[in-house]
Amino acid sequence: MSTSICAPIYIGLMSGTSLDSIDAVAVRFEPGFELIACHSQPIPSAIHSSTLALFNPGDNEIERLGRLDLELAELFATAVENLIRVNHLDRQQIAAIGSHGQTIRHRPEANFTLQIGDPNLIAERTGITTIGDFRRRDMAAGGQGAPLVPAFHSALFRHPEHNRVLVNIGGMANLTILEAAGDKPVLGYDTGPGNVLMDSWIKQHKQKSYDRDGQWAAQGQVLPQLLKQMLALPYFSETPPKSTGREQFNQCWLEQIVNALAVKPQPEDVQATLLELTAVSIADAINSHPLSDQQVFLCGGGSHNSQLRSRLSALLKPHYLSTTAELNLDPDWVEAAAFAWLAYRTLNRMSGNVPEVTGAAGYRPLGAIYWGN
Repeated sequence: MSTSICAPIYIGLMSGTSLDSIDAVAVRFEPGFELIACHSQPIPSAIHSSTLALFNPGDNEIERLGRLDLELAELFATAVENLIRVNHLDRQQIAAIGSHGQTIRHRPEANFTLQIGDPNLIAERTGITTIGDFRRRDMAAGGQGAPLVPAFHSALFRHPEHNRVLVNIGGMANLTILEAAGDKPVLGYDTGPGNVLMDSWIKQHKQKSYDRDGQWAAQGQVLPQLLKQMLALPYFSETPPKSTGREQFNQCWLEQIVNALAVKPQPEDVQATLLELTAVSIADAINSHPLSDQQVFLCGGGSHNSQLRSRLSALLKPHYLSTTAELNLDPDWVEAAAFAWLAYRTLNRMSGNVPEVTGAAGYRPLGAIYWGN
């Protein structure tokens, strides 16, 4: 029997800003990284709507949050059970679940962040040790609590000869700079919106959850004045460490800028401009780190948007552009795998953050452990 077969399995759960589904993966990290199984659990429309409603201040928030905390935990537990059942995993080999939870607030400027989906309930329903609440220990140490995936990117994707940039395009977009020189620190931060504004705009005007391949955006024309107004937001010129979320990039913010334009724009032109905003903000961030022979690898849902990839390719020339599939990890499963890795680190009493990325005072073990049966 090979060593990898005996090595413990870790499960990672990720529900991102886009709220399209829960990603669940089973992985091993010894003797090397191995993706064993993956599963996508749809989020029911009622939970989707309840979560969206909690992103913004409203009435009876605590009661609604408490109920949603449990509903999401049940859904996370179901995702784990389906992952185990469909892929015939041996429960005895599973060491822990790493659950990111669903972010409801991320306010680094006020030193707090909140993810829900009660890990107690996940541990109780599955019987498996669950690790959650990864972000707040980093914040307690003076960090932003995000992004956390650059540490995993460095462990898995760093190359001794090539400078690499990993770009995760979910609801928000974040990048990780991995210099070939092993003594160089990992850099990473949120660049701004990924899919969140495009998804919101097409939902409002086309009743679709997302713009497949950027087809609707491709029908419009970029509006230079709108793009200029959005890029004038101070966040884009702030120096890292920095992180952001729906608190900044949301439908209300977008409509305020659109409504202030002298001429009412066509909806497809706004969509084209939102795609350009995502592309330009990512490319500007990458180009601000002038490294030779950069290889740029995309992951997350936005990596499938062919129109967005085309714009990034044009803006990043002559740098090489591909997805993490080329690095043997499907772009859809990178973030979930990252939280399995963070659970592995925590359970083995190792740090999970990168101070140069988050701004924390030092390396810290992340998350709280909720023991299984």
